[in-house]
Amino acid sequence: MKITELPISESIKEIIIKSGIIELYPPQEEAIKAGALEGKNLVLASPTASGKTLVAEFCALKHILEKSGKIIYLTPLRALANEKFDEFKKYTQICKSNGKHVRVGISTGDFDSSDPWLERYDIIITTNEKADSLLRHRAKWIDDISLIVADEVHLLNDAERGPTLEVVLARLMQINPDIQILALSATINNVKEIAEWLKADYVATEWRPIPLREGVLLHYEIQFKDGDARKIEETTKNSAINLALNTVKSGGQALIFASTRKNAVALAKKTAGEIEEVLFKPVKRVLEQEAERILATGEKTRISESLAELVKLGTAFHHAGLGGGHRKLIEDSFRDGKIKVLTATPTLAFGVNLPSRTVIIQDYRRYEPGYGYYPISVLEYKQMAGRAGRPKYDKVGEAILIAKTADESDYLMTNYILACPERIWSRLAVERILRSHVLATIAADFAHTERGIYEFFGKTFYAYQYEVEAIKSIIAKILKYLYDEEMIEVSGENILATNFGKRVSELYVDPVSAVIIRDALRRKPAYVTDLSLLHMIAHTPDMGPILRPYSHELDEIAVFTEQHQEEFLISVPEEWEDRITYEQFLGEVKTAMVLKAWIEEASEDEIIEKFRAQPGDLYRTVENAKWLLYASHELASLFGNKQVLPQTLELMKRVEKGVRKELLPIVKLEGVGRARGRIIYNAGYKTIEDIKTAPIEDLVNLPLIGPKVARRIKEQVGGFVKKETWEKLEKEEAWKQKALTEY
Repeated sequence: MKITELPISESIKEIIIKSGIIELYPPQEEAIKAGALEGKNLVLASPTASGKTLVAEFCALKHILEKSGKIIYLTPLRALANEKFDEFKKYTQICKSNGKHVRVGISTGDFDSSDPWLERYDIIITTNEKADSLLRHRAKWIDDISLIVADEVHLLNDAERGPTLEVVLARLMQINPDIQILALSATINNVKEIAEWLKADYVATEWRPIPLREGVLLHYEIQFKDGDARKIEETTKNSAINLALNTVKSGGQALIFASTRKNAVALAKKTAGEIEEVLFKPVKRVLEQEAERILATGEKTRISESLAELVKLGTAFHHAGLGGGHRKLIEDSFRDGKIKVLTATPTLAFGVNLPSRTVIIQDYRRYEPGYGYYPISVLEYKQMAGRAGRPKYDKVGEAILIAKTADESDYLMTNYILACPERIWSRLAVERILRSHVLATIAADFAHTERGIYEFFGKTFYAYQYEVEAIKSIIAKILKYLYDEEMIEVSGENILATNFGKRVSELYVDPVSAVIIRDALRRKPAYVTDLSLLHMIAHTPDMGPILRPYSHELDEIAVFTEQHQEEFLISVPEEWEDRITYEQFLGEVKTAMVLKAWIEEASEDEIIEKFRAQPGDLYRTVENAKWLLYASHELASLFGNKQVLPQTLELMKRVEKGVRKELLPIVKLEGVGRARGRIIYNAGYKTIEDIKTAPIEDLVNLPLIGPKVARRIKEQVGGFVKKETWEKLEKEEAWKQKALTEY
């Protein structure tokens, strides 16, 4: 089907053709024939790169330009939200040139806001969690939404992300029963069941623009699904590296999935030396420029320096511990074909568009703290395999699992390559997960009676699969907990949220976390230290996985705990009464110690070496701590605990920046982080006024500053720089760079 044949207005056809698209892929054509452009609900399940997003773009343009509608685009990850934002932005310019207006907005952070500014946008791209937060705040513009696009809807099956997506979809359908739903997914087993829950038709297809060959590599030979086989050159002892090298030598790129962040980094380092040998000089020069861009983005850290060194050699790693700026640079560089081999954790398979000729799954098992190793699902394997094959560059894509023995090779072929993806099951009926959703249902006025609560949860995917009776006992238990902890109150049949319950729901924290914070602050000890508050938030379930102590650390942390016992707002468990709880407590203390070291300006290297915490773990811990300190400040304000109000706010800023108190004014400046801030402060520029009056030549000569950063700093503080002074500095910097290059 050609674009000119679509059942949409000529103006929309013109916009699409102008973007370079003339003809539809088969899955796109099937989606149109199924009524996607006629306002019908649809689940489109097809492999990666088969054009699912374009169907969403068609529907969005029709809603905006023909129906004056509003679209919300749901994604599971911030990285995917940013990618989709970039894709949709093209319509802002194309439509503008046609005299039309399409405004695209994105919101993925700050869970304590209704974001009223989003009202002026036609397409709003957000994460499932942010959408849930907006619903809890009853953002007024949500009533105007006419189309929901739910990307990666198969993640309903994910224990952590799935329940939020499920509740958001059920909530949006409750608010507006006439809303159109377009759910996009990888190929899944029970697509019909999901479609029936959403009152939708479905299109399920295996069509791909690039054919996919799946196989298992044992030693130096690949056995393919179709019975074919191919040998590869055995350059190293690592089969994954050999296969990646083989791909690069033939002009392709390789994406290697590793089980953990640590393994992804280690594998990238092992691969880099081999890949460097096959790179041409022009490619190396381009990669050196990419490495410089990485070092120029944000603060220099151990992770950024390691990344830059690897990029010079044509290799990189990608995981959730990377900052947004570095992640985007790596993704763009890989898309552009500059980086030849990328090692990644499975989170990359959740929709981020980074195809490569060869996808290598080094390990089919995943490590879960407290549970050990377990095999991945077939669905997760298929998601990773779907990244194989770059449209317009590759004639075929290859997805290869690595086996160590002949028996394992047979197992992988039977249980992954020849197997069908598992059914998608709702993961909603877990008390820990359901707790905050039950409270939100009451606090945001979606239900006011027990019957109303059951009615809402009766519209979820869980209720569709199991009947609501199966979830009633859990909801009843949660309601009792919320009542006992004074988050809800009952008057006859009516159930209402208290001020405490409403605020907890808006703050997007687990009610258990809120109770821990409330009770800890109620103790009102003689003095509250930074350690007191850092341990308090580490004790909450919202901190996520704590930094567990290694066996050799237990005694040291136990001694530290004893020395600081009076500072803790949570009672220290008796060591010999409950050893498991005691060691859990020591893990919380270790997490607090890491955060304390961070705000005392210990370097990333020092923290990693002392506490054996990975850069990604540090990043996650800091992000969670920021939000929990904000929640602590808000709850302290609610309960009138003035003692800790300034302290929680200041500590939140210190955790965000990783600095001591005296640096807070300086690190507010754009481009000045903890390292540059300390250099500027130690050079004698201790206030904004000091920086304003400092000669720019003096700032330029400080380590890690340079002319560009110095100028940006001066512009922010209102300092004046003479034109001739600036030109002189630019010339000097150019000479330095030239000398370094020649050297």
